[in-house]
Amino acid sequence: MPLSVVVLAAGQGKRMCSDLPKVLQPVAGRPMLAHVLNKARELDPAALYVVYGHGGDLVREQFPDPDLHWCLQAEQLGTGHAVSQALPDIPDEHCVLILCGDVPLIDPASMRGLADGGAEHELALLTALLEDPSGYGRIARDADGHVDRIVEDGDASAAERQIHEINTGLMAVRAVHLKRWLAALDNDNAQAEYYLTDIVRMARAEGRHVAALTAHDAASVLGINDKLQLAQAERSYQRAVAEELMRAGVTLADPARLDVRGELTVGRDVFIDVNAVFEGRVELGDGVHIGPNCVISDARLGDETVLHANIVMAGVETGARCELGPFARLRPGTVLADRVKVGNFVEIKKSTVASGSKINHLTYVGDTVMGSGVNVGAGTITCNYDGAGKHLTNIGDGAFIGSGVMLVAPIDIGAGATIGAGSVLTQAAPANQLTLARPKQVTVKGWQRPVKTPK
Repeated sequence: MPLSVVVLAAGQGKRMCSDLPKVLQPVAGRPMLAHVLNKARELDPAALYVVYGHGGDLVREQFPDPDLHWCLQAEQLGTGHAVSQALPDIPDEHCVLILCGDVPLIDPASMRGLADGGAEHELALLTALLEDPSGYGRIARDADGHVDRIVEDGDASAAERQIHEINTGLMAVRAVHLKRWLAALDNDNAQAEYYLTDIVRMARAEGRHVAALTAHDAASVLGINDKLQLAQAERSYQRAVAEELMRAGVTLADPARLDVRGELTVGRDVFIDVNAVFEGRVELGDGVHIGPNCVISDARLGDETVLHANIVMAGVETGARCELGPFARLRPGTVLADRVKVGNFVEIKKSTVASGSKINHLTYVGDTVMGSGVNVGAGTITCNYDGAGKHLTNIGDGAFIGSGVMLVAPIDIGAGATIGAGSVLTQAAPANQLTLARPKQVTVKGWQRPVKTPK
């Protein structure tokens, strides 16, 4: 049976106490809605609808994907009203899978099982068992154990509040029945809203079987309504990622202190110390060692590369056996060949560094092409910006740059050149020669340092 997916993403999320729409609140560095949409796409649906409302323009701007059909819920009149905004475009012969934009941890297997249940039984619900079900709609069953109705928490009796099986809000139903049932909804309830859950009662009144699938992991199907639940979802997500990494052979100093906010692929014998943050797409080769407190974004690290503590890098590629840090920053466009060493308090931006070169400490290298076997002394700066444009520095193989050197780009430093400490170079330095650019040292005899006048 063809599948249409409807994602409910119109809620304001007042309990978030935030100007950011609820479905844009981040989990693992991405909006909650992004997680739901990406997992829904794994089902290969015929169509993917998003019902939006609060903060609608901002939500749509975040997701310009051409496969999305946007359906505006101009008034917040309940979940049944929300789903009805998408129905006119859905063919009767489709199964409709209804998901929530604030349930980012749901796994595709549960979604697939729910969709299959809806196609087979006309209506299927995803439920969960909670020790404390407060605030959730309860699954009321008849004497034979069949689903009879869903009772919202605000409408439940004292006895019904003792039920621990709750409605997750996720269901699958054949479109032909869904259209009929939604058209018959009323808002005679405590919230004066059109409840999607009332279609369960309607289905039972028609003698139809309502299938209930119980989630194996309740945490994966619960909605996120405030910042506490958002933090709990974040740790649940990161715990699952950490377990997957460890099963792949990664050694984690502390699985509870790891944040992966994108896609992380790893080789063999990788070690990751505490408080590492990975963003975007990161690839770690065999034997890579990540020290504590490193933030790594969109990077590829070659085999046996070592990052010491407190490295921040983004848009970086390294060869094998590089050694970086501690306290270094590597910015986008940085490409390091094999065995490059970048030491403490070094910043590199949009530069290539060939094999075996060393930039050990207190140095800025920007818009530079550096050859192999180069040694850059402490306090050296490539002066790449003239206030209007960026300019290139070329440093040949085997050059030795002394400490405290200013290389004013555009400039070429020849292979094997030596630049004396404290030099400010504005012209090319020839290969295999010593180049100095220092003012004459002067000592002023008899000079005295000024002193403050006593008060």
